Amino acid sequence: MTPSSAGNSASRAASPVHSSQSHPDETSSRGSSRENTADDAALLDGYSRTVTHVAERVGPATVKIDVRGRSESQSGSRSGSGSGSGFIFTPDGLLLTNSHVVHGAQQIHVSLPSGERQRARVVGEDPHTDLAVLSIAGPELPHASFGQSKHLKVGSIAIAIGNPFGFSWTVTAGVVSAVGRSLRTQSGRLVDDVVQTDAALNPGNSGGPLVGSDARVIGVNTATFLNSQGICFAIAIDTAQWIAMKLLQEGVVRRGYLGVGAQTAPLPKRLSRQLGLVQPSAAFITHLDQAGPAARAGVREGDLILALGGHSVESVDDLHRILSDEPAGRSLEVQVLRHTHLEAFSITPGAPPEFARAD
Repeated sequence: MTPSSAGNSASRAASPVHSSQSHPDETSSRGSSRENTADDAALLDGYSRTVTHVAERVGPATVKIDVRGRSESQSGSRSGSGSGSGFIFTPDGLLLTNSHVVHGAQQIHVSLPSGERQRARVVGEDPHTDLAVLSIAGPELPHASFGQSKHLKVGSIAIAIGNPFGFSWTVTAGVVSAVGRSLRTQSGRLVDDVVQTDAALNPGNSGGPLVGSDARVIGVNTATFLNSQGICFAIAIDTAQWIAMKLLQEGVVRRGYLGVGAQTAPLPKRLSRQLGLVQPSAAFITHLDQAGPAARAGVREGDLILALGGHSVESVDDLHRILSDEPAGRSLEVQVLRHTHLEAFSITPGAPPEFARAD
């Protein structure tokens, strides 16, 4: 046996002992590292699969909207054209978008991902919630399904599909950053229960769908904060769906006006038991028009509206529904929780301020 072969034999014989006795932690660490890498890859694959599934399901129902014939742009400068996004929600061609995308347009054309292009008509629009319903020819068009925004959780996946800067059918993903926000539309009215997201939105995304991980629409993308990153907003789909129903029925949304901004808030359980309240939540007054009917009646910021006109108010949507069903000029009783005691007022909703905007 040569020295070299002996050395190799000794080395081979010693290596298992050296490995097992000297590096047990290293072996464990390597195994743990491989497991962590596999877990990270699995999580990433799951997230990617979710985004891909949503894009495949809702993308074909998302449209590009081109408008022509407006005399002025929203900034007041002359502009004959513009564009935005929308999504089909029925197979016969009804679609939702933002009011500011189509307001004042003489011609509206809708382009589908399939390459088909159609002229659209406005079924109705509601500038106060920045929503509009359009119609194109069906009969069997790809369409998106509505989800429920009242059950949204902060941190859940939010996926936006639209046409930012004319780049057609762009998908961005993020999370629900907050719920229950208020947003002032260009009509000057506060829209309540707005969804905040960090899914990137840009000009051209307006009117497109914000979608949850189950491929159901949770909001209608509407606005971003200028000079900010990751602060974007969508009209909650519960509000949008209700507005769409009203627009389909009448072409407009007729509502009384209280002069309040509000958001849905839970009632303190202990206080509810003391006062005998059975409803879990109410409409919390966050803003108050000092010249409006509510302020004149004695309502204050911080009050919780429990009932209006004999109807229970458990959410902002309830408040909107009641005001839309009750004509302006009719006296109603409003019950509020102020601090730890109940108050009741007689209030007469007025007509909403006239919508005036150059488009």
